[in-house]
Amino acid sequence: MRILVTGASGFIGGRFARFALEQGLDVRVNGRRAEGVEHLVRRGAQFIPGDLGDPELARRLCQGVDTVVHCAGAVGNWGRYQDFHHGNVVVTENVVEACLKEHVRRLVHLSSPSIYFNGRSQTGIREEQVPKRFHDHYASTKFLAEQKVFGAQEFGLEVLALRPRFVTGAGDVSIFPRLLQMQRKRRLAIVGNGLNKVDFTSVQNLNEALLSALHVGNEALGQAYNISNGQPLPLWDVVNYVMRQMQLPQVTRYRSYGLAYSAAALNEGCCMLWPGRPQPTLSRLGMQVMNKDFSLDISRARHLLGYQPQVSVWAALDEFCGWWKAQQGGH
Repeated sequence: MRILVTGASGFIGGRFARFALEQGLDVRVNGRRAEGVEHLVRRGAQFIPGDLGDPELARRLCQGVDTVVHCAGAVGNWGRYQDFHHGNVVVTENVVEACLKEHVRRLVHLSSPSIYFNGRSQTGIREEQVPKRFHDHYASTKFLAEQKVFGAQEFGLEVLALRPRFVTGAGDVSIFPRLLQMQRKRRLAIVGNGLNKVDFTSVQNLNEALLSALHVGNEALGQAYNISNGQPLPLWDVVNYVMRQMQLPQVTRYRSYGLAYSAAALNEGCCMLWPGRPQPTLSRLGMQVMNKDFSLDISRARHLLGYQPQVSVWAALDEFCGWWKAQQGGH
């Protein structure tokens, strides 16, 4: 099987492309940074550079492939709507069109459970519990991108979407590096009572889910799937576990949610007025994520994808910490 992995210079795309090569698949990759895919090329991947915003490049990437695993996209919680729309919706439209024109059999789309987030605690969220209004530009454009993918079914493309929560392991630069940096400066505080439970996903478990999505039969097609480790953990226990592994002091200071949220709102307001609108160090969304319960019901993935999370969150955290220490040692 020949597959295309987009976003392969990023964490999830890169880890899956490497895993696919280890499974003996013929892998073509695309990514924003050539240096980010060098390790994949050394392992035998074919790299075609270029911007997926160009429909012709998307079409060239899809020539002669059986399945596309679409991991590229705009991430974050700060920025202009049009930038998120381009990175998530326009790019996905180009990939979908290219799949149809080049007669690709299947498209596996990496989406996000951020689409469910409403600023309140939510537990056991099912795939159909999509809100009427979205919390931010990232969530709204990720959902729109999903709709573009599912819309291609009527033209014969086999499609699935995966929504993995808080993916971690070696290569993760989105969850913990910023928290480690804040704690080094003693600026990190527990928001609220510190008992909120959230879902994480080992990147190795996500790789298995993506591999299943390449092979599953017709009964699993045309659906979105929540992916997590299936065991919500107290967020601040996880954060402090990482701090211990990295020989940093535990986070022991508490800050009331109301105070933290107000400080974040003020910080955002200042950044909106500042030239160039720099990303705020505190955001209201960040305070909500650090204070609220958030867990997914993964029974659909268990049932239809045969998904069984094998690698524990703690093992994924150990993997991240080992990798991060090696990165820091190299600088």
